[in-house]
Amino acid sequence: MEQVETVTAGSKGKWSLREVILMALIGIAFGVIYFIMDPVYTALDAVLVPLGLHQYTIAITIGPWMMAAPLASYLLKRVGAGLIGELLGATGEALLGGYWGVATLISGFIQGIGSELGFTLTGYKSWKMGLILSTFTGTCVTFIWSLFHDGYLQFDFGMLVGLFIVRWISIAFFAGLLVYWTVNLLEKSKLLKTNR
Repeated sequence: MEQVETVTAGSKGKWSLREVILMALIGIAFGVIYFIMDPVYTALDAVLVPLGLHQYTIAITIGPWMMAAPLASYLLKRVGAGLIGELLGATGEALLGGYWGVATLISGFIQGIGSELGFTLTGYKSWKMGLILSTFTGTCVTFIWSLFHDGYLQFDFGMLVGLFIVRWISIAFFAGLLVYWTVNLLEKSKLLKTNR
């Protein structure tokens, strides 16, 4: 029989040393992953810019850059874990010399808020549903940011719909499905004992 996912006593109050270490590891790992994504982004952009599709580079590659937040939330089952995880990953990328420097922290904050919102909508009571919702809220929040920051307001409706759909697919795969698979693999390997 499937257990109902609820916030456990461990998800309130002080963080344990184990949780702090796990959060630090998530931050370090994703700092490296995000840093590696910089040249991936540049290479894809070099292909798409001549076709007039620069904005699709952002939409296609945003998913990997949003993985730390839902992974931290889903593993730690704590309010704010997603935002902290994403900020730590962004900080790691910036410290490693990422292309966007300190501006990466702003992106990390926007992406962390977007992901965290999905778990907030469930009242932090259903972590699977929170993960699903986080892919949509993360897409919406980052898309709204791109309307202003990346100049999306200049595009016609069809282009906006295309950019939104591609962004959602990227986030749903990397920050949704891949995060879910990762947590399941970690649980099966007995490397982590989660609150699920």
